[in-house]
Amino acid sequence: MSKVGIELKIIKTKYSITILILLVVLGLSIGFFSVIGTANIGAIDVARIVLSKLPIIRNYVDISDISDSYVTIIWTIRLPRVLLGVLVGASLSMAGAAFQGLFKNPMADPYVIGISSGAAFGASIAIVLGINISILSISTISIFAFIGALGAVFLVVNISKINYKVPTTTLILAGIAVSQFLTAIISLLMVLYSRDMAKIVYWTLGSLSGKGWNPLLSISIPVILAMIIINFFARDLNIMLTGDESAQSLGVDVEKVKIYILILGTFMVSMVVSISGIIGFVGLIIPHTTRIFFGADNRILLPASALVGGIFMILADTIARTIISPMEIPVGIITALFGGPFFLYLLRASKKVNKY
Repeated sequence: MSKVGIELKIIKTKYSITILILLVVLGLSIGFFSVIGTANIGAIDVARIVLSKLPIIRNYVDISDISDSYVTIIWTIRLPRVLLGVLVGASLSMAGAAFQGLFKNPMADPYVIGISSGAAFGASIAIVLGINISILSISTISIFAFIGALGAVFLVVNISKINYKVPTTTLILAGIAVSQFLTAIISLLMVLYSRDMAKIVYWTLGSLSGKGWNPLLSISIPVILAMIIINFFARDLNIMLTGDESAQSLGVDVEKVKIYILILGTFMVSMVVSISGIIGFVGLIIPHTTRIFFGADNRILLPASALVGGIFMILADTIARTIISPMEIPVGIITALFGGPFFLYLLRASKKVNKY
């Protein structure tokens, strides 16, 4: 085997070990954070409850000595909430990593092109109209938020197009403009419909509370598929880091890759945000932190960001629901408390780089 072949094999082995370790940590985190809560339920009882719900295995697990209320707490409340946290954190982080590579800017996040403001606008409309209909166990607010997020990004992309190309600088500027416009409309709605102000504010702060299995199952398959597909563009993103013209000369269809990543990233973030509300900074701090530890190669950065994001989100949500128990605070506040100082650190670091 040639020297290059040996080096490639070593790199692949390193990537595989890294992902495997992160998967193990994520699995342990899911188990650990499912135990933590106001109700004091032991880890062994939690494991027995979960095993009792699994096909085939449930025939060999007896939970008759465990209170029905404990079974309800673990299976109906905590476990779907923890798994939803993993999905939300993974989606935001992977989309953030992809967008940072696309924009060649470590301060970019999934909300930079108007997803959050579009989702908030859609949710605000649903709240103000008072429509309370569920479709496939998904609330009207979530449906309106999803449509609003997609609509905002569609508007931003079309504004940014120049001769069938989408310049990243123009895309960011258009995203900022549309976001500010929609935020102004949301503020106007809160003034005109003050009775709904608290509901709108609470939704925009983000929360995983009271979601259950139905919303999780309804978005899991499409979101996971989008995450898998976006990984196939990791090599193209690596090449595009050298510059659009250079990537084009190396055989990458830059404009197509941009559109595909924008579509996939927007789709999966819109899906999770429509359920969880606006949870800020996850798509900013997790990809950047992951890049520091694992490098800038998107072949490892994208999946690693997803796994680290899932771990971070369930940690943040556990803090949100236990720090002032039995009350809980929106998880978006916790992520902002982490993300705000980190964002200032990024600004400071960039100033030092520019200085030299």
